[in-house]
Amino acid sequence: MIQDGYILISTELQQTITAEQAWHYHIIPQKAENNLLSFYISDSELIETVKDELELLFGKSIELEKTDSEIISKSLGKYYRKKKPGSSSKATEFTAKSEDFLINLITEANETGSSDIHIESYEERCRVRMRIDGKLIERYVLKKEDYPAIINKIKIKANLDIAEKRLPQDGRIFFHTDNEKFDIRVSVLPTLYGEKVVLRLLSKDATDINIEYLGMNPDQLKNYTEGIKKPHGIILISGPTGSGKTTTLYATLKILNKEYSNIVTIEDPIEYTLEGINQVQLKESIGLTFASALRTFLRQDPDVIMLGEIRDGETAKMAVRAALTGHLVLSTIHTNSAWGTISRLIDMGVPPFLVASTLNLSVAQRLVRMLCPECKEKHEFDPELYPRNYIAPSKLKEHFTANGCEACYYTGYKGRKAVYEIIPIDHELADNIKAQNIDENEIEKMSNFKTLSGSAFELFERGDTSIEEIYSILINS
Repeated sequence: MIQDGYILISTELQQTITAEQAWHYHIIPQKAENNLLSFYISDSELIETVKDELELLFGKSIELEKTDSEIISKSLGKYYRKKKPGSSSKATEFTAKSEDFLINLITEANETGSSDIHIESYEERCRVRMRIDGKLIERYVLKKEDYPAIINKIKIKANLDIAEKRLPQDGRIFFHTDNEKFDIRVSVLPTLYGEKVVLRLLSKDATDINIEYLGMNPDQLKNYTEGIKKPHGIILISGPTGSGKTTTLYATLKILNKEYSNIVTIEDPIEYTLEGINQVQLKESIGLTFASALRTFLRQDPDVIMLGEIRDGETAKMAVRAALTGHLVLSTIHTNSAWGTISRLIDMGVPPFLVASTLNLSVAQRLVRMLCPECKEKHEFDPELYPRNYIAPSKLKEHFTANGCEACYYTGYKGRKAVYEIIPIDHELADNIKAQNIDENEIEKMSNFKTLSGSAFELFERGDTSIEEIYSILINS
């Protein structure tokens, strides 16, 4: 079946050949039945030669059907990603007998920029999905009978109990090849049809992270850099899981990481490594919590303290205490907006006057996929595309939409950028916090800061992203 200029094929069909074979012969699988494999091919002159080679390669009968070359090329770009030049990974084989399937899977995930690998079992089938640019993409289908052996191999590498199949388990794999070295967090969850495993790729080197390229506009960047230059106080970054909060924190630590500064962090997990920073892994099972680590940190003569997350009132009060005693504290918190962070701290039991006197900056952020610059298309804009009650700050006549090309693997998007809401706590805002006058709409008018929806609209107005990508941000404005 052909749709939007490319051939629709299932993940099972996709796996019948490797990316190297697909590109070499310029073929796309059509069907696989018993001892017969059918493919679409673009060059009719090579049909007989390719047919003979494939029959020798697969040991099965081969059928080839001539199809338009452009459709084949588009389908190859969508389903069979070319490996980077110099890549050492081989064709991934998913069987219980394959010893290097896990290495090849992790290598492929790392090369495609995946943040997570999901290995999951259902009643009739098992599959592997990868999260690329925030979206899960199905990459492989596994044989049901091979699934338990594959899960056990992951458990052994992560030092987990292979006999325990009733309880969730967490572990780590240290992945080391000639070209790559990083940690992988392993989470095993018992489900109805078998254990589900999620592998999160971690500990990427933070030396390449630059605060200027994360997505802040000039005013936001100025407010943020001024806030982190203060010798003491709290800087809080809020947002949902996977919104880039940790990346922003490490870009900040990179600026603060000087020879004359002592920086200590407590994280769960340690996602980046940075030379010159003392990083501690949270271990709640032995009593090493955010709050207990923070108490110890205060005896370690720190200048800057980074807490992975403020989860409870005890940690929040300890963070305030650290800021009051002359330390700069960086952390994350789960709220929907930068101003909502203040209400959250007060709800956790921190007195408003202490919030007002210690909070330097409150930041909220989200990640937005960027349109592929190679193939985005300009169209006339219909205001009906906005959420029902959204009032745009300016009128647009045109906008860009996702299309898809080989450069973006026919997704229409390439890379992500953060959008920010940054509130520097000045004297006027501090007085409002003390008086608990924290109406978000009034504060927005008074302080004239760029909201999340305003930052997202700015990207959309410039043609960097689509209305679909920012819709969920606009709907909450």
